[in-house]
Amino acid sequence: MPTAPQIIPCVDIQGGQAVRLYEGDPDRQTVYFESPIEAARHWAGLGAPLLHLVDLDAATGRGENREIIAGIVQELDGALEVGGGVRDQARAETLLALGVLRVVIGTAAVKTPELVRRLLEAHGPERVVVSLDARWPEVAVSGWAQGGGVQVAEMTARLAGMGLETLIFTDVTRDGTLRGLDRELMGRVRQLWLNTLIVGGGVANMDDVALLSELGIEGAIVGRAVYEGTLPYPLPT
Repeated sequence: MPTAPQIIPCVDIQGGQAVRLYEGDPDRQTVYFESPIEAARHWAGLGAPLLHLVDLDAATGRGENREIIAGIVQELDGALEVGGGVRDQARAETLLALGVLRVVIGTAAVKTPELVRRLLEAHGPERVVVSLDARWPEVAVSGWAQGGGVQVAEMTARLAGMGLETLIFTDVTRDGTLRGLDRELMGRVRQLWLNTLIVGGGVANMDDVALLSELGIEGAIVGRAVYEGTLPYPLPT
């Protein structure tokens, strides 16, 4: 019997609020909690062992939310991974020093892959995750605003060669839409990445959870579906 995938609630921070974006567009947001710390408390209270937190302001160059992140680390005793604007070693080291479980590298994995290598050497694969956000077959960068000029297949091969263990793959075209996962695309990514795979982009309901189990994908980052209740959380046993 396949192992149930891990569902990781996502807390996106923009303008000091917990929001979800439609297709990654910072101007098309829904505010679910005025306070990101309240959002974190909500999911922790429901038993979430890990939260995925994205600093959207840092990702888009509009600022950063370090104090909020530090507060959430204290609330959750460090049980979160943080991405968004982690484009140099100083930013990554700052987040790790705050006590986050692991940092998530996105754009920098494409533009400055040596950063990923250095962080893996310094902290090990258990504290470093790479997020490939894509409009298949191309990786998207800079808060999803640009094409990265590199193919997903090329990036997965490069990252595997560096010793990366955990990869997050997000289908930008479906993120925040509740359209469900793209079965064919998820299957392709599973074939490309044989280590731990966490996916996102359109997760809507238990049918998507069943697809994850069928494909042997270890988990999914979920936002709108758990906020709006189309996917129950925690999952029914």
